[in-house]
Amino acid sequence: MAKIFCVANQKGGVGKTTTTVNLAAGLAKVGQRVLMIDLDPQGNATMGSGVDKRKLELTVYDVLLESASLLEARVHSEKCGYDVLGANRELAGAEVELVDVERRERRLKLALADVGEHYDFVLIDCPPSLSMLTLNGLCCAHGVIVPMQCEYFALEGLTDLVNTIKQVHANLNKDLAIIGLLRVMFDPRITLQQQVSDQLKSHFGDKVFNTVIPRNVRLAEAPSYGLPGVVFDPSSKGAQAFVTFAEEMVQRIKAM
Repeated sequence: MAKIFCVANQKGGVGKTTTTVNLAAGLAKVGQRVLMIDLDPQGNATMGSGVDKRKLELTVYDVLLESASLLEARVHSEKCGYDVLGANRELAGAEVELVDVERRERRLKLALADVGEHYDFVLIDCPPSLSMLTLNGLCCAHGVIVPMQCEYFALEGLTDLVNTIKQVHANLNKDLAIIGLLRVMFDPRITLQQQVSDQLKSHFGDKVFNTVIPRNVRLAEAPSYGLPGVVFDPSSKGAQAFVTFAEEMVQRIKAM
């Protein structure tokens, strides 16, 4: 059965989408069957996976409103090697339309029940706010991967996220836990970043992934070409770090 992970952080601009698409591409590269679900109405993870959100006939919106199955709505990204359940602006309307429906926070979980044997990993790119969309992701996930920059405000955002996860764990999903914290956009030359990194390791211990994703121009350039950095420039330091992270994820799951 597939292991389902949300990539989440309530702070914006911390590299959630970059982490999701590059981890998906990295896992595909090391032989895993991967489904990437875009739960953000901006559709950046969809576009960053080589899929044009404007041309999608079916999206995660249709799956949440139960007008299409996940198997019908997914598309395969040939360039990236994984399947995509894409999103576009339509998804913003789902927030309003789900307000009065039954099991509104479990729609994605029900949709995923049919496809668990098709994949090894399901990665969900969540929007930065705690919305009904994010709640759908958290309700079906086995765990949360938290990308974060090593700076002071990121620590404050982490506190909010930990509290949210505790609430969802207590009320909606007993399986939910933080799988690990991923240090991203890391520059070892900046003393503060090194200090925050050390603080994270001393406080969270083995919940901090060993892999560190460096600040890397090629990772930043890749989305403008509609590709993850792992596919766009496999030899770049950022791409190599994400493949290493994918291998660490596979090992961590085996040990769970």
